[in-house]
Amino acid sequence: MSGTDVMELQALLKKMGYNPGEVDGLFGGDTRQAVMRFQRDMGLTSDGIVGPKTREALNPFYLGYLQYTVKPGDTFYNLARKQRADLDLVLAANPGVEPGNLQVGQKVILPFPFPVVDTNISYTYEGMERDILGLKARYPFLETGVAGKSVLGKNLYYLRLGAGSNQVFYNAAHHSLEWITSPLLMKFAEDFLRAYALGRTLKGYDPREIWNISSIYLVPMVNPDGVDLVLNGLKPGNPYYEDLIRWNGGSDDFSSDWQANNRGVDLNHNYNAAWEASKEAEAALGITGPGPTRYSGPGPESEPETRTMVAFTRDHDFRLAIAYHTQGRVIYWNFMDLAPPEAKIIGQQFAAVSGYTLEVATGIASYAGYKDWFIQEYRRPGYTVEVGLGKNPIPISQFDTIYKENLGILLQGSII
Repeated sequence: MSGTDVMELQALLKKMGYNPGEVDGLFGGDTRQAVMRFQRDMGLTSDGIVGPKTREALNPFYLGYLQYTVKPGDTFYNLARKQRADLDLVLAANPGVEPGNLQVGQKVILPFPFPVVDTNISYTYEGMERDILGLKARYPFLETGVAGKSVLGKNLYYLRLGAGSNQVFYNAAHHSLEWITSPLLMKFAEDFLRAYALGRTLKGYDPREIWNISSIYLVPMVNPDGVDLVLNGLKPGNPYYEDLIRWNGGSDDFSSDWQANNRGVDLNHNYNAAWEASKEAEAALGITGPGPTRYSGPGPESEPETRTMVAFTRDHDFRLAIAYHTQGRVIYWNFMDLAPPEAKIIGQQFAAVSGYTLEVATGIASYAGYKDWFIQEYRRPGYTVEVGLGKNPIPISQFDTIYKENLGILLQGSII
């Protein structure tokens, strides 16, 4: 077997201390041996097959926590030592439990000593969904919710870090090949939550101070249907199956050039911000209908994903917004000279902390995007940040560099 499920399994086994070999999505001998070692440790039949019982045993580790039933003599201190977890993280995961008075039979959450979000895998919608559940259990003060639905009915999740009145908004993966931006926001959320729970700084910033001042809203995956097409391929049950193959030039391979949603609409050209200019520009490029990229749809905000982003923005009071894309290590900051004076100054600060170049978009890329709409509607600082270098999809091997470059932007943007 091969694919994203195998890759997620390998990444999990690796961080649990088993050695599955390279995290490459191929179920080879090393992966089988690692599964067998796990099965032996769990008292299961050691056959190297991830069947229902093995999957059930793996599930808590995927989520990053164990729901434990208190036994006589248990204390949080002893449970944390046994779990090899930080005691403060155990306490944070159980805010309603009196530490000095554990009751036999009581259910408590015990975080595992490794992070929830994997950053060495192809990051799927299902993996993100699981990670959100895991983070919510480990950090119950995290607010999560569903902002809307995709064409195929997938949830467009949001996370909220903080309780302050200064609201900012970061979103990612409008374009399906650019899925690497989703773990960027999810990894940021986990690191921020961990630092907050432990009372530690993050890159010199104090998350507890930010929490009181600001509310950081994240939508990590705007285009889950498109990401699924790119990473897992076209499935026979897709109601647009024949259309998608036609829109993709007769090919059922969506892994190298598909940026659109499940209706062949480029979501970052579907906002009502010079949408007509985008439509004219696509015609000049020979784009006449749904396809892998640049098709702006039959009308502005024709897609449920775009409408969700617009409604979510209108429901809040964001003083700053960032849309994450790939690639080029560039920050775009203006739209038709409508950005406020401070937008360039803030952009320059983002450029300084990231090493990216501050630029103004030109051509078809300068119309009908989320950043364009936000600036037009609110005359507030809005940015498109293009991470990584090379051809999309950017390889996951660049993740650590991308994260280091953008952590300062994500933190600074919340209080600037």
